[in-house]
Amino acid sequence: MSTDPLLADREESWPVSSSTVLHRDDWIVGLRSDQVAHPGDPDGPAFGRLVLEHPGAALVLALDDDDRVFCLSQYRHPAQRRFVELPAGVIDAEGEDPLDVARRELREEAELQASEWTHLLSVWASPGISAERQHVYLARGLSHADRGDFELHHEEADMETFWVPFADLRAAVLDGRCADAPVALAVLAHDARRRDAEGSGAPR
Repeated sequence: MSTDPLLADREESWPVSSSTVLHRDDWIVGLRSDQVAHPGDPDGPAFGRLVLEHPGAALVLALDDDDRVFCLSQYRHPAQRRFVELPAGVIDAEGEDPLDVARRELREEAELQASEWTHLLSVWASPGISAERQHVYLARGLSHADRGDFELHHEEADMETFWVPFADLRAAVLDGRCADAPVALAVLAHDARRRDAEGSGAPR
């Protein structure tokens, strides 16, 4: 495995001379405009960057004993499209553990709970415009769970749920029928880790 120091993201922060809030309400996102300077020339001309504020999210690839995945079909207005998705939700409170969010979303959206949780990966969704980070988990050992007093609203109230063989979902991702980025990440990450484990002789 390469240990090249360039082959790793690293923390860095460039000076911001001013920041203007363009939109912020009681929903989960905000939009601001930052004036950014190059650290090598902090007194030089600044340039503008829009920043979409987002608290982050967690996503669950729920796999049963027959290697089937729990999926949702949900309308997404910005894309004007109904997507095949996985249970997911935003981090509602600062400092909230993404795994707790994953557990909550699996219960609320799928009425399921899991006895085995594996962190697959965490990614920056679109770092050119947002600091949103998505945390992807594999859930196994599934059983029924009551969603309690949680109620589905808006697009969620119209979502469809279904189970599909993992191999079929992987094929749909690869041929473009399922194009939701977090779904693709979850499917391909699990597939790669499983193949690595099988190649090393480790248990699935």
